Amino acid sequence: MDVVLFLLFASVAVGCAINLVLQTHPISSALSLIGVMGSLAVLYLLLGGEFIAAVQLIVYAGAIMVLFVFVIMLLNAGAEKRPTRKVLRTAVALPLLFTLAGVGAWLAATQTPKTDAVKFGAYTAGPAEVGRAIFTSYLLPFEVTSILILIAILGAIVLARKEI
Repeated sequence: MDVVLFLLFASVAVGCAINLVLQTHPISSALSLIGVMGSLAVLYLLLGGEFIAAVQLIVYAGAIMVLFVFVIMLLNAGAEKRPTRKVLRTAVALPLLFTLAGVGAWLAATQTPKTDAVKFGAYTAGPAEVGRAIFTSYLLPFEVTSILILIAILGAIVLARKEI
């Protein structure tokens, strides 16, 4: 049953990710990103990470996506204009893409060390251990990320401000 659920939600995540890139309207792309985040939360649940699944839903699918949608609406971004497609460019790019994907898959299969399978519920650390790790070992990346998000918000405000 775990394999069926994994394949189902992995395909939903990949489908939403492809839809995210192909959409021309920014709000539709943001909604596709919410689908990816929700599918990832279910995948975390399948791996036994209940806490990280809840954080995925609350922080990313909730707060960050609300911020994205707010910024998109603040900028009043319309639908993107589609460029003309060149057949020669597509004919060259697709085989190169599949070759790159094949080489990457081969490298991942042959160069990564073999490990044990993940067991459901084997991760026993809770929110206290995650919080302790964030505010001790990973304090600098945590603060750099918060500053980066603050700079992005300020940039959106500057771009959306109308000239007087």
